[in-house]
Amino acid sequence: MSASPIAELFDGISPRYDTLNHLLSFNIDRLWRRKTAKTVAQRQPDRILDLATGTADLAINLAKQMPQAHITGVDLSERMLAIGKAKVTHQHLEGRVNLHHGDAMALPFDDDSFDAVTVAFGVRNFDDREAGLREIARVCRDGGQVAVLEFSHPQNPLIAVPYRWYSKTLLPWLGQLVSKHPTAYRYLPSSVEAFPPTDDFVTMLAAAGMSNIQVKAFSSGIATLYHGIVTKTVSAYNKNTIENVITP
Repeated sequence: MSASPIAELFDGISPRYDTLNHLLSFNIDRLWRRKTAKTVAQRQPDRILDLATGTADLAINLAKQMPQAHITGVDLSERMLAIGKAKVTHQHLEGRVNLHHGDAMALPFDDDSFDAVTVAFGVRNFDDREAGLREIARVCRDGGQVAVLEFSHPQNPLIAVPYRWYSKTLLPWLGQLVSKHPTAYRYLPSSVEAFPPTDDFVTMLAAAGMSNIQVKAFSSGIATLYHGIVTKTVSAYNKNTIENVITP
């Protein structure tokens, strides 16, 4: 079976993916992942699924934040996973971080297999976001947590205008120059532009079965962390609770 277009795209940029991530974000992406891992660590989950794990940056952050946890990473790109596995070995995290090739639309796990599910910069690449979110809720236990880190649209025009110019003009040029891939760094900004507004994505999370959703804006809204609780049964969780938190 041939690889999906998204898998082929990330396979193509995998050798320079980490370098470009850090370069193009001025290293702020490292901070966003650390903050995501710290948020998840507050509830001390033992079994964590990291979807769209890529080269395992978030999975490794989660393992460092929670020495008791076991992290399963899943990604469509085998070349990204190969780089991630080398990083896991270098960090001496074999046995605690296990990476697998797989599709977020059809996860090979039983219902309620995990205490937490994380996705960093991957939901926007799902073929069907609603189906992907339902699959996330399926494999996460009742009362477990979901953390989705995604790029978003800054609301402050002093930041939004230069950021939009950077993402549409300079970022694609630099990305193509360094990665040697002709289209990847034009697709990636367009996928950010097409991602639903914050309120709409919160509605999608709630429809998939998540409640008590917190929305944390990072770096003036360049990235956003959505954190919620999977609610499969009638419980004390208030499904209408949505908290907006602005963080540096």
